[in-house]
Formats: sequence, structure tokens, C-alpha cells
Amino acid sequence: MRWIGAMSLALVLGACSDDTSFSPTVENVAGDYSASLFTLSLPVGPVNQLVLGSEVTASLAPDGTMTGRFFVPHGGADGADLDADLTGTWTLSRGAVTFDPAVDTFIREMRFRVDRNRLAGTDTFGHQTLDLVLTKTE
Repeated sequence: MRWIGAMSLALVLGACSDDTSFSPTVENVAGDYSASLFTLSLPVGPVNQLVLGSEVTASLAPDGTMTGRFFVPHGGADGADLDADLTGTWTLSRGAVTFDPAVDTFIREMRFRVDRNRLAGTDTFGHQTLDLVLTKTE
């Protein structure tokens, strides 16, 4: 199972090619995004959160504000659905985007590498690795 998780991550990172002709600016990064990959690697292997009904959307405005939604069925501490409003701000710095929504979710802790029309983030929380790719929907 560990091999499958490593291969999934390799495929995701390989799909996020470095486009040297793309130089991220606030203007060309701003736009509407939705999750095209959202996996959580557990001891039993990677779990595709999108297949389970999870959703992540973000609308990034050129003025640094953002709106969006973070939804995970049964993702709350008590087993209830986690449905978070991602209204807040976003920042572009050194080729990466960070989010600062008013509500505290893991998204606040991640840095997303900017590729043309894609934001890709990977982070480890405890013994779990989370991979999230947001793709521009325009």
C-alpha cells in the first residue's frame, strides 16, 4: 500500500510540470479554482477525498481577498460534516500561494506551488500526508 501512495504522489508531482515560461503574478494567479486532487495518505494507503464527496473551491481576487468552501463529509470532530467558509485573504510570494481564511483549517498551514492554472500543495499533519491540487476553472 505504501508503494501505491508513493506512486500517486510521484504522478501528481510529475503532472505539475515546471513551466519556465510562466511567471506568476497576482493578476494571472487570481481566478476561480476547484480541487482536482485531494488525497489523504493514511497507514492503510491513500484515500481519495473527492471520491468520498469532499469539495474545495477558492475564488482569488486580484486585491488579495478570497472566498471559497471547504467541505468534507463526516470530517468534523464529532463525525458531522465539516463545511467551512474560506472567506479571507491570499498572498503570492516567491512562486507560492498561502491562504488566510477566517476559519482555521489545514489550508491555512499549507503553501501551494504555483504552476500555470494550478496550485499544488503537500503537507504532513501528524502521521498523515495531505495532497491538494486546485485547478483554475476559468
